[in-house]
Amino acid sequence: MTKQEIIEKISTDAGITKDAAGKAVSTFLNSITETLAEGGEVKFIGFGTFSVSERSARLGRNPQTGKEMQIEAKNSPKFTAGKPLKDAVAKGKK
Repeated sequence: MTKQEIIEKISTDAGITKDAAGKAVSTFLNSITETLAEGGEVKFIGFGTFSVSERSARLGRNPQTGKEMQIEAKNSPKFTAGKPLKDAVAKGKK
């Protein structure tokens, strides 16, 4: 499902315009992005948690040349699914 498809679904289900739904989705995504950029967490009980995972510096290898290289430390976004979401997905596969 794409962002545009989500906007259309919200617009239809909530009975609002696509423009209003688009603004709501953009604001929602920007809020999550800003919170993670500041090092915070976003929790949705029953859905999951968005957090920041710290990856330490490490020694890697260039796959083309085989030469060793230093990979810098960085922060990465992480999502951990909640139990109700995991259960819903598991039931959908059966």
